[in-house]
Amino acid sequence: MKAKDIYLGTMKFVWLKLGIGAAVTVASIILLALSMLIGYAFGGVGLYIMFIVWVVLTEVIYKVIMYYFGYMIKAGHVAVIASAVTTGVLPENQFEYGKQMVKSRFAASNVYFVVDRLVSGAVHQLQKAVGKIGGALDAVPGMAQITDILQTFIGIALGYVDECCLGYCFLKKEQSAFQASCDGVVIYFQNAKKLLKDAAVTTLIVVGGTFLAWVVPFGLVAVIFRAAGWNMLAGVILALIIAIVIKSAFIDSWMLVKMMVSYMEVAPSTQITFDLYDKLCGLSSKFKELFGKAKAEGPMHMNPAPAPAMAGSAQTYAGNTYTQPAQPQNNTFSQAAPPQSSAQRFCPQCGQPITGGAAFCNKCGAKLN
Repeated sequence: MKAKDIYLGTMKFVWLKLGIGAAVTVASIILLALSMLIGYAFGGVGLYIMFIVWVVLTEVIYKVIMYYFGYMIKAGHVAVIASAVTTGVLPENQFEYGKQMVKSRFAASNVYFVVDRLVSGAVHQLQKAVGKIGGALDAVPGMAQITDILQTFIGIALGYVDECCLGYCFLKKEQSAFQASCDGVVIYFQNAKKLLKDAAVTTLIVVGGTFLAWVVPFGLVAVIFRAAGWNMLAGVILALIIAIVIKSAFIDSWMLVKMMVSYMEVAPSTQITFDLYDKLCGLSSKFKELFGKAKAEGPMHMNPAPAPAMAGSAQTYAGNTYTQPAQPQNNTFSQAAPPQSSAQRFCPQCGQPITGGAAFCNKCGAKLN
């Protein structure tokens, strides 16, 4: 299915996000009215105190509702998108399908929160690493502006890595959530060039849409609050909430679908490069933590050990294909097994024989001494 068809076909989630955001906005307006009434009753300092109370309560309500219910809705939306991309068909009952997928994949909501936070933290740290590279060029005239634009673009594109990895989790049911997420991050950065290229046009649309999402609410609120003689600072904060809600419901959902479609097109066929785990661990402590949790749950694969393969045959690692190195052929029919070389090495984690001077096990991905 095309991204446009999936986006229009999953508008139920978009409207649900908008509805929750609208509920938060209405609750904020009611709290503002009550706070101002109480503040005016006390007058002077009391008005400012109640304004601060309103800001704090609004932030608490937003975080509790949007960060918990919003996260669960996003997870269900991602599950439906992943199914649509891989099967070409949207589930009949999308809400129920999303709910069941989240429940079966993550035994408890806190597991999803941990996975999502680790992936988001890792991506943020990797983004900062890219920023440092760009910062080294700031001494070149005009380069600072270019690197700022580039980092903004990369930031928007990388902002959906956690959702893509979550979609990969739903596909790789044979792996644990931590293992699938870890592989998902590696696959994303292994295909970063293509995915960032695909995100270029979409990012421009997102920037333009975000601008409109900010300008329209601020303009309307400014007119209403000025005509009523209300506190303009409260109007600015309220307009900010409305803009965030609109962006989250419509613009972020569109970007989510576009990035997931691009990701799911390349993820199943990607040959995982094991040394990339080590590189990403060196760049991000959060990815290192995620990788550690994945390894703690067992070897970094869930497929049964393959039978001995012919030279050049394809094997699988976490559902992704790599090629078995060619092995010397022994054409002599003998009852005795050929003697094993004294220099033969084995993986200390899974026992897989190691060929040549490999730095990583080609079965479980463990780093070799």
